Amino acid sequence: MLGGLCGWLGESASEGNIEQMAGGLMNVGKPAECHAERGCGGAVRGGAAARGEDGTLALITGAPRWMPEELQRTAGQSGDGATLLEAWHRFGPALLEHMEGPFALALLAPTSNQALLATDRMGRMPLFHTVQGNCLIFGSTLDAVIAHPDVDASVDPQSIYQYMYFHAIPSPDSIYENVARLRPAHALEWRNGHVTVRQWWTPHFAPDRTATPEALGEELRETLAASVDDAAGDATAAFLSGGLDSSSVAGMLARRNGGSARAYAIGFDAPGYDEMEYARAARDHFGLDLREYYVTPDDVAASVPRIASAYDQPFGNSSAVPAFHCARNAAESGITLMLAGDGGDELFGGNPPYARQQIFELYGRIPAPLRRGVIEPLTNSPLGGLPGARKARSYVDQARIPLPDRLQTYNFLHLHDPAELFNDDFLAHVDPELPLARQRAVYSAPGDDATALHRMMYLHWQYVLADNDLCKVSRTAALAGVDVTFPMLDDRMVAYSCRIPPELQVRKAQLRCFYKDAMRGFLPDTIIQKKKHGFGLPFGVWMRDTPALQDMAGDALTSLRRHGWFREDFLDRVVDLHRREHAAYYGELVWVLMILGLWLDSHAAGAKATTELPESNPIPIAAGMGNKRTAP
Repeated sequence: MLGGLCGWLGESASEGNIEQMAGGLMNVGKPAECHAERGCGGAVRGGAAARGEDGTLALITGAPRWMPEELQRTAGQSGDGATLLEAWHRFGPALLEHMEGPFALALLAPTSNQALLATDRMGRMPLFHTVQGNCLIFGSTLDAVIAHPDVDASVDPQSIYQYMYFHAIPSPDSIYENVARLRPAHALEWRNGHVTVRQWWTPHFAPDRTATPEALGEELRETLAASVDDAAGDATAAFLSGGLDSSSVAGMLARRNGGSARAYAIGFDAPGYDEMEYARAARDHFGLDLREYYVTPDDVAASVPRIASAYDQPFGNSSAVPAFHCARNAAESGITLMLAGDGGDELFGGNPPYARQQIFELYGRIPAPLRRGVIEPLTNSPLGGLPGARKARSYVDQARIPLPDRLQTYNFLHLHDPAELFNDDFLAHVDPELPLARQRAVYSAPGDDATALHRMMYLHWQYVLADNDLCKVSRTAALAGVDVTFPMLDDRMVAYSCRIPPELQVRKAQLRCFYKDAMRGFLPDTIIQKKKHGFGLPFGVWMRDTPALQDMAGDALTSLRRHGWFREDFLDRVVDLHRREHAAYYGELVWVLMILGLWLDSHAAGAKATTELPESNPIPIAAGMGNKRTAP
């Protein structure tokens, strides 16, 4: 959502600079509401603020729902800021148990030197934080945080490694040393200079096997309809890719509006990438007013530098480009709010790894003596080099890797030694094992009753949704000038999805089985039957024949060399591999590197200088690992 909040509590040099921090928040066309006094300051854009008689400052942004009902009535009468203050005085930090919906909040109590920061269950509203001396500093954006004069904007080498591993920088890290990001459903409590970060909500996966699939399907349709009804307003339209989720949201919006709704779709004139036929099928089925736009290589060359610099840290998901053009077309035609379909795959078993892992799990059911005494020796013998045997060996090798590590089997930094990419001096400052260690901790977080499918979906709630897809859509929509919300991630939808038996979600390695069955008759059959397809950008394909894209990538990689992080021969080789071997696969790697170079160039002026590094390094790089990684 547009807007955000920022501020500090404690001894700070920033009493006169809260307006400067507020300038780093996403602009919603309204001035920031700023509050500052000795020891405490805060600002909010597109949200609400309130100050209590005891000096406590409450800041909140988003669209929270309050429980019990009297708090919701207070919100309707006095606003969310006053409601947050009341909840704080009634419940203290436990107030989070009385909130739903997308939100980020900050409560600052200077008289008791106490603070609470929190973000919602799905991480829809980001919140960054750092402690500098005796001062807690926070903001919805990194740009707001580093605008505080006490914050050192030195690039963290570990985060560069994380970026190359995930193509984004997952929480709790940020691109900057000692600046962290709250994970979804996490809260930070500050008491007299002591910081505690805790998870305030964990999903409870409790499959309901007493209800029939038909009854559960009816509940799905009703819950999604209610979510869309609550999210939509005036001048509302839907993103429409033609997939299950965007088509469901667009269809529910049309039903809410009495039979029609505006929707926006993006196409590509590239074989294997265009799904416009499915968006048109949804249009015809629901009577949508569909606005189509075909992104071209020239569009990419013109918009990518702007998109890359709009993020407050490097973000390498190339589908940000079609998302931006889709949102911009909506904004130019008067739309102020877009409904996005993100989240359905993670709630209802739709990501390809869920099906693949079922196949790998079959290996574990083979008696151990047969596996260890016959199958594994055979696949490792000279016979394992035969064509059919090579596939068997690959299967066995992957099946022996435990989850969640197995999900990263084809990660570039597992297929290749990190020493092929990075210089030795850089690798001396990073922990290559950290990405998997963090994922194992998240995978293990649900209760003992959670199945492997539950754990994979929960893992993806953070790494695919909060750290990637939601960042992608929210930032590009803000850049285009429209707000966005995610009906699939309404807390009621999330709670409902936890009750679907996993055996209904993915059956015989087929994805989204329950969801498809539940939506038959509502969605057109062509969309229910279509194969899973991403919203990818054909950058690697287009780059082969588009000089403007070649030049942009070449310039960015040349700029990247100046930092001394990557091996020179690797940067040369990746361009050659794209040209000679696999345009799509290595094109993605070129894209990730190009975005990093463009982001570093565009943010160099905002970084603080340091005398510890050569002048050729445009952004200072931190010398150590930092305290933000003290725990998984």
